[in-house]
Amino acid sequence: MATHRPGFEPVFCTIVPPHVLDKLARSGDPQLSAAARRTLVADAAQRTSRRLTTVIGAPSVSPAPDAEKPQRTIHDAKHKQDLPGKKVRGEGDKPGKDATVNRAYAGLGATFELLLKAFGRNSIDGQGLPLIATVHFGEDYGNAFWNGEQMVFGDGDGEIFLDFTIPVDVIGHELAHGVTQYTANFSYFGQPGALNESMSDVFGSLIKQYTLGQSADQADWLIGAGLLAPRVTGKALRSMKEPGSAYDDDVLGKDPQPATMDGYVRTGRDNGGVHINSGIPNHAFYLVAEALGGNAWERAGQIWYDTLTAGGLEIDADFEAFAKASVAAAASRYGEGEEHQAVVKAWSQVGVASS
Repeated sequence: MATHRPGFEPVFCTIVPPHVLDKLARSGDPQLSAAARRTLVADAAQRTSRRLTTVIGAPSVSPAPDAEKPQRTIHDAKHKQDLPGKKVRGEGDKPGKDATVNRAYAGLGATFELLLKAFGRNSIDGQGLPLIATVHFGEDYGNAFWNGEQMVFGDGDGEIFLDFTIPVDVIGHELAHGVTQYTANFSYFGQPGALNESMSDVFGSLIKQYTLGQSADQADWLIGAGLLAPRVTGKALRSMKEPGSAYDDDVLGKDPQPATMDGYVRTGRDNGGVHINSGIPNHAFYLVAEALGGNAWERAGQIWYDTLTAGGLEIDADFEAFAKASVAAAASRYGEGEEHQAVVKAWSQVGVASS
């Protein structure tokens, strides 16, 4: 049964970090800077809306009638910012001509399927919560977000970012914020916030691997591959295998993610660096998955899912607290064999104490 943790407060979580948009907003190219500034303004408005909702309460949503099937609804914002927009596809409707709508629908379904088949979880709240998404949000909107109630995708500006429904892991990433919201509910600042972001990267990557039928050694471990436009010197937004290597571009700058605590970034921006320092737990998960081999959503993913959902983590849990909980989760499910050893070794490799 899904429960809201003490201090439950849904947050506004985006796939593109503010520091990337800030860099673009200062570009000498008026087209790039204008699109980035519009995106930042839209994000600020959504954060304000999110805070108001937590005060007055979100509308209740009825669970899906069939626990074994998703209940998806896709809306079209028609380049405005009013949510949810016009309904354009419901559960069971045939694909239409809009590829963005079809990709969003398929991505929601892939996320639902992985949660159910791999972890026995009925939608993101565990109780069959309907999955709602809006596409074509805003004008040249360069982001995708989870606002505590639904998914929203921009079309990008075509110069830096393409359509945000293209990478299925972006869809999975944002929906995974919902899973975290209904379980550990990590606060969105500093290390707990970086764990929040990392959980979404982990499960976004697992959804991509599950959809493509890839084993851990076949996966690229990139977040947002296919999202960057051809002019950008980069391959994705983030790399779990090699944090800090996703892009190195004249306009975007260089990927700032550290792979270990030696590179931990202390900053007041980006909610205390939630999109930056998430590279550390991301890399720990990659190391566990690599060590165990096979399908990453099985043993490695199961350990991370158990850790997230067991109820033993505080909303302000730091990396060390999560590391210790994951070691305990591995031992609880698998004993003190190779799974347990892989988790202990991974956290040691990234410089986080786990005992």
